[in-house]
Amino acid sequence: MQPTETSQPAPSDQGRRLKDQLSESMSFSSQMKKEDDELSMKALSAFKAKEEEIEKKKMEIRERVQAQLGRVEDESKRLAMIREELEGFADPMRKEVTMETEYKDALEAFNEKNKEKVELITKLQELEGESEKFRFKKLEELSKNIDLTKP
Repeated sequence: MQPTETSQPAPSDQGRRLKDQLSESMSFSSQMKKEDDELSMKALSAFKAKEEEIEKKKMEIRERVQAQLGRVEDESKRLAMIREELEGFADPMRKEVTMETEYKDALEAFNEKNKEKVELITKLQELEGESEKFRFKKLEELSKNIDLTKP
């Protein structure tokens, strides 16, 4: 009888195959990691590009809004001026009436202050007169006292 071949490979063959499989597995894993890294970088770049685009559009919109607000403000000022002109045309006497009213108010205030001034002057003159009478009275008393003290 001849020895029959067994289906088990030699131990060195088995070790080599195991090494080859391990090497292939590591190579495949390394390749997958590289692909994942590339995809991550691409996704990050795309995200950053989108963010920059959004920021750029936001700035453009802000500039347009500011420009529009400036125009609106200018137009509001212009409308206010036109409104004043129209009010002047609608009632030309109104300005004169307003001026007359202001004049009357000023005149009334002046007259009131003048009246107060006259009252204060009158009161001052009264006090001055009383003070003078009081001084003369004291002088007379002093004079009498001096005359009485003389032998």
